[in-house]
Amino acid sequence: MNQYIGIEGGGTKFICAHGSGPHDLQDRTVIHTQSPDQTMKEVADYIRATQKKSLIKAIGLAVFGPLDLDPVSPMYGYITTTPKPGWKNFNIVGVLKQAFKLPIGFDTDVNGAALGEYQWGAAQGLNDFIYLTVGTGIGGGLMINGRIVHGAMHPEMGHIIIPRDTSRDSFAGCCHFHSTCLESLASGTAMSSRWCVKSPFDLPSDHEAWDLEAHYLGIGIANHILSFSPQRIIIGGGVMQQTHLLPKIRREVLKCLNGYLKFEKIVNRLDEYIVKPGLGENSGICGAMVLAEQSLVRSVKVREVEFSPEVYA
Repeated sequence: MNQYIGIEGGGTKFICAHGSGPHDLQDRTVIHTQSPDQTMKEVADYIRATQKKSLIKAIGLAVFGPLDLDPVSPMYGYITTTPKPGWKNFNIVGVLKQAFKLPIGFDTDVNGAALGEYQWGAAQGLNDFIYLTVGTGIGGGLMINGRIVHGAMHPEMGHIIIPRDTSRDSFAGCCHFHSTCLESLASGTAMSSRWCVKSPFDLPSDHEAWDLEAHYLGIGIANHILSFSPQRIIIGGGVMQQTHLLPKIRREVLKCLNGYLKFEKIVNRLDEYIVKPGLGENSGICGAMVLAEQSLVRSVKVREVEFSPEVYA
C-alpha cells in the first residue's frame, strides 16, 4: 500500500501525518502556525524524518486560502490575499517542490476535508454535498457530480454577505474585507472578539452567544442549500465541538427556509441532512492524503505520455 504525507494547513495550526487513510494515520504531529519560514521549516523537518523510515510516494497539501489553484497561472501554488500576517502571496507549493522531489497535490483545507469525507466519512455514496468548517475562519468545500468545484479559483462560502441582527448585535465584524460576511460575524475569531473571551470555549452553553451564532450560521447554510441543492451538509471545525450548537443551527435553517423546500430530509430528517464529519478532526488530514494520491496518479500518467513510443513516432 502506498504511503503518503498529508499536510493540513490552518491559520492556527498545521497538522502533518503519514499513511494511506483514516485507519493508517501515523505520527500525527501538530505544528503551531507561525511565520511562513518557521512553519515550513518544521513541516520540512517532519517530512525528512518520515522519509528516513518510510517510502513516501507523494505529498498532499490542504491549506488555508485564498489560493491560486490554476496550474497555468504564474501564481499557482501561492496563498494569495490572506490577512494572516506574513503569509500573503506566499509560494507554499514552491517551497515544498524545491525541497522534495515528490508529486504534490494542492487544494484548500476545506476542499481537502470534503475529499476525506467523500472517500471515508459522512459523504460516502454522495455526489453532491458541502463540507463547511467553522473555526478560526469559515470556509466550505463543494462537490457537484462527484467533482470538487473550483471554477475561476475556488468557492469562498465563508464570505457570503449576510444581514447583521442589529437588534442584538452591535459587533462591527472581524473580516478585513467584509464587515458582514459569514466569517466576519460567525467565525471563532468573531465570537472571541465580540464577547471579549480568549476562546468560544470560555462561553457557557447557556450564553446568548450561541443563539446568535446559530442564527448567523443558519442564514448562511440556508443560502448554501438554496444555491447548490446539496444532498448533505457536513459541518466541522473547532466551534462545532460545542455539542449543543448543531441542534440550534438546524432550527435556524428551518426558520430561514420557512417551509419553501419540501425535500423529505429537510422536512422530517434534518438530523441526517446537516451532520457532523464522519472522520471527526481527521477529515482534513485524510483529504490531504487523497490529494497526494491524486497527484501521484497524475504524475504517473504524465510519465507514461512522455515515454510513450507514439510521442516520438
